[in-house]
Amino acid sequence: MRRRIPSTQALVCFEAAARHESFTKAAQELALTQSAVCRQIAALERYLGVPLFRRTRRGVLLTEAGAAYGRRIGQRLDAVERDTQALMAHPGGGSLDVAVVPTFATRWLIPRLPRLAQACPDLVLNLETRTRPFLFSDGEFDAALYAGTVEQVASWPGTEATELLREDLVPVCSPALLGGRGPLPPQALTAFPLLQQSTRPRAWRDWFAAQGVEHPRDSAGPRYELFSMLAMAAAHGMGLALMPTLLIEAELARGELVVACDAPLRGERAYYLVTPERKAGDPLVTRLREWIVAEARAYAMQMSRA
Repeated sequence: MRRRIPSTQALVCFEAAARHESFTKAAQELALTQSAVCRQIAALERYLGVPLFRRTRRGVLLTEAGAAYGRRIGQRLDAVERDTQALMAHPGGGSLDVAVVPTFATRWLIPRLPRLAQACPDLVLNLETRTRPFLFSDGEFDAALYAGTVEQVASWPGTEATELLREDLVPVCSPALLGGRGPLPPQALTAFPLLQQSTRPRAWRDWFAAQGVEHPRDSAGPRYELFSMLAMAAAHGMGLALMPTLLIEAELARGELVVACDAPLRGERAYYLVTPERKAGDPLVTRLREWIVAEARAYAMQMSRA
């Protein structure tokens, strides 16, 4: 069935004119004459049966419908441009656009990507930050790496989820904060300032409760949105941070962070590979899933032997 869409040239001219709110600037950007841009936009308005611009003495202004249409068309053209560039750059393979939680991506995933390049040299991952569930139908993502609870993942509509790694939360800090002492008993941690993770406000309360320790100020302390911020603050001696060990491997290895109390808490959250149901059976997504599941299993085995 023939698609009912305007010409690409008309859409490109409209998107440029909408972005600049100027036919003249759009013509300059596209290396066209102003009259050519005007003709394309006039043809688009006739096709749609909707005015996109209001003509004034000082130029043109977007109508409400034109502004909304311009935002949507701009997103679609950006996606077409990205897909075209990806294909031109990798004509023998393919790319996947993956939404990621930032600290997991920078601390765990990206250091392992050279192995993906060796195993699948024709597969390219494009990463973009997303911290909460979203509708895959509203974007161009092929998969997501997400941190959440079983209930959160189960309620994500139209998706399939593969659990990769569960979180073990452990108190860490700068070695200077401990003054040369080794890991301390849980009760001793009540004397130190606590660094809070803003998206997990009950983390310290749950940890102290699991140790049978009461701490009346377990929610006090500066708050940080990202685990990477939390790790940096702890490494600079600002207090104790409750961190997933898989996100601070490098700091622990370099001695920038040390375990303040060797009593990890099994977290409620895990890291998942989430894919839309429409991608079931997609060969590129399948290759990504197989590779990242193997990496997660290898890491879990390594940690169990440590």
